Amino acid sequence: MSDKTPVKAAGARRGPGAMRVVELALCLLTLPVWGVLVAALAVLVRLVDGAPAFFRQERAGLDGRPFTLVKLRTMRTGEGSDAERITPLGRMLRRTSLDELPQLWQVVTGTLALVGPRPLPVRYLARYSPEQMRRHAVRPGLTGWAQVNGRNGLSWAERFRLDVWYVDHRSPGLDLRILGMTVGRVLAGRGVSADDDATMREFEG
Repeated sequence: MSDKTPVKAAGARRGPGAMRVVELALCLLTLPVWGVLVAALAVLVRLVDGAPAFFRQERAGLDGRPFTLVKLRTMRTGEGSDAERITPLGRMLRRTSLDELPQLWQVVTGTLALVGPRPLPVRYLARYSPEQMRRHAVRPGLTGWAQVNGRNGLSWAERFRLDVWYVDHRSPGLDLRILGMTVGRVLAGRGVSADDDATMREFEG
């Protein structure tokens, strides 16, 4: 299977509804705050770590369709492991999840949801089992059930199990619960890194 090929994921689907209205309202009403913060942090990254200020990577979205995810850059470019390339400023941005703020605009445009399985690299598509592929039956999210239950501290098997559980049980009430839990997890800075790496390990299938 080509990394570029959209894949229909089995499972129930959610069209535009109450949560879409809620997420649009939240993002647009708070745009003056997070928009200014993203701009200020982008300038800080340029001053401290140089250009570019943003990191872009192709990720798999709804039905596996590729899109470009945007974050504030937290690593130096070039050779080396993630742990070696992450900058002191980048470590702070990751610990507080401020590097994810640019994705709020992608929630506004509808590429992301506020809540859903986190989007992963397109190259992983060919490595999923049919059950794991079901995580693509909904829009990927800025936060999700796996993120509030361990984030990068989870194994891949645990993470995918939680993603599929969310697909099967999603509801506006669950989404609001996850959003509330996300605030606590971000403030505590828990689960940002895997046990022995700066980020989640490569998924090998």
